[in-house]
Amino acid sequence: MKSPSSSIRDILAANLKRERARRGLSLSKLSQLSKIGKATLSQLESATGNPTIETVFSLSRALEVPISDLMDAQYPSAVTVVRAAETEVLSGEGVDLRALNRIESGGVIMEVYDQQVRAGCEQHSLGHAGTEHTVVQSGTLVAEVDGRRVELGPGDYIAFDGWLPHSYAAPEGTVRSVLVLHYRSARSEHQEPPNPPH
Repeated sequence: MKSPSSSIRDILAANLKRERARRGLSLSKLSQLSKIGKATLSQLESATGNPTIETVFSLSRALEVPISDLMDAQYPSAVTVVRAAETEVLSGEGVDLRALNRIESGGVIMEVYDQQVRAGCEQHSLGHAGTEHTVVQSGTLVAEVDGRRVELGPGDYIAFDGWLPHSYAAPEGTVRSVLVLHYRSARSEHQEPPNPPH
């Protein structure tokens, strides 16, 4: 089995170079757009850096691409089985994400993640491409979206425009949830918030 950290580094390096070239961006311009230092970007492209959730989401926002375009979380098969022990973890200041699947259908891209918010931690995001959906599986999740704070328990669901600043916190213990990000494949500059469930 490959080391998770080296595999994530290698995949991100190749995809980041491809997406930067596709958009015709210099390292300096991407650094300006993503607010990530030029030296850090150079390390990421040479597979010597240590990517975090914050880094990958900032790159997704700056390049206006789905997270999976950078992390290559595709499992093409008639039957998809993803084993927890064999799935790489991308960590941030308060969250661990495991990419489970990428689904493309009808002009929409959907990414499915196993998300764990660590006990006593908080994960902040300035925003990123896509619409974000979270279903809490266990624990109490405190979500804040564009200044609005919501407490969610097992079975509760929240959806919002990923471009909005948001955060997740687990003040009472570890939270397990399923995170789904969906995008229009046209990669429009801004995506509308989801319709509320009926």
